[in-house]
Amino acid sequence: MEDSTQESPATATATATANTYTFDSPHPVYAMAFSSLPAPTPPLLALGSFIEGYANRVDVVTLDEDARSLRPEPSLSFDHPYPPTKLMFHPRPLPNSSTSLLASSAEFLRLWQVNSSSVVVRSILSNSKSSDFCAPLTSFDWNDAEPRRIVTSSIDTTCTVWDIERGVIETQLIAHDKEVYDIAWGEAGVFASVSADGSVRIFDLRDKEHSTIVYESPRPDTPLLRLAWNKADFRYMATILMDSNRVVIIDIRSPAAPVAELQRHRASVNAVAWAPQAARHICSAGDDGQALIWEVPAAGATVAPDGIDPALCYTAGAEINQLQWSAVHPDWIGIAFANKVQLLRV
Repeated sequence: MEDSTQESPATATATATANTYTFDSPHPVYAMAFSSLPAPTPPLLALGSFIEGYANRVDVVTLDEDARSLRPEPSLSFDHPYPPTKLMFHPRPLPNSSTSLLASSAEFLRLWQVNSSSVVVRSILSNSKSSDFCAPLTSFDWNDAEPRRIVTSSIDTTCTVWDIERGVIETQLIAHDKEVYDIAWGEAGVFASVSADGSVRIFDLRDKEHSTIVYESPRPDTPLLRLAWNKADFRYMATILMDSNRVVIIDIRSPAAPVAELQRHRASVNAVAWAPQAARHICSAGDDGQALIWEVPAAGATVAPDGIDPALCYTAGAEINQLQWSAVHPDWIGIAFANKVQLLRV
């Protein structure tokens, strides 16, 4: 990977150097999602603005390697109420390859139908059973094994499983004591969440009365902000603590102590993503402007007292707020910082 330098954002333009492609957005970017359309379709991303207030945008950009650019698709840009906290495409290509389904979370869970030249709202789902008010949704995850299911997390301490085909709540669970900040599916009926109460909990829909704590913050009352479940090896999870430069790797079979703590960032870590097809590789990014790719030690391996070094290091021009690793184009990682999104070939 090559270093990049921060450029002055202008209108929506794109540049590329070597294996790095940069998209300059007219607004700060946070939420980001890769499309599930496989090759030969090039990587396509949805990007959510982070503007205080109601009026926000979602833009769609496509990688054009021949032109060495990230090309915006103006007809697929649309208004979004409030900044989306997460964007995610349907995990499987739909039968009609010209149509995709995109989900977004904010005050509601929304499903958008992305056509070849337009985007329309398909449904708006509220997890509130008693009023029109819905507590903000912090995150969600789409179930790979059962795509009719989406699970959302909220600041009201709830985790809500949706049947999006019927547009109804399948179940709503409360186990955390404080806000739930992130959530991820493991197997078909199993998901995990992290919370301001400092715990990682696993829920099994076959036993809705109980949840299992597999990790707790070593610092009392320190929130856990992000959770990534390894889809190539469900034994492993990664989480990050608030204001921490470390990524904690958990083996759910032995939750008493982390497998490893990745600690080479020089400032707080903001995002983590496992490699989609390599069980022991993970990428982290943070306020130090670095995206680091690590090879997690194998089970039982001896780790040096000062930890391990990253296998690859990429330096952006500002604090990195978000990263995603494409499941269908595993050579590509996307990072978001300030008004920029960069695609990195790894």
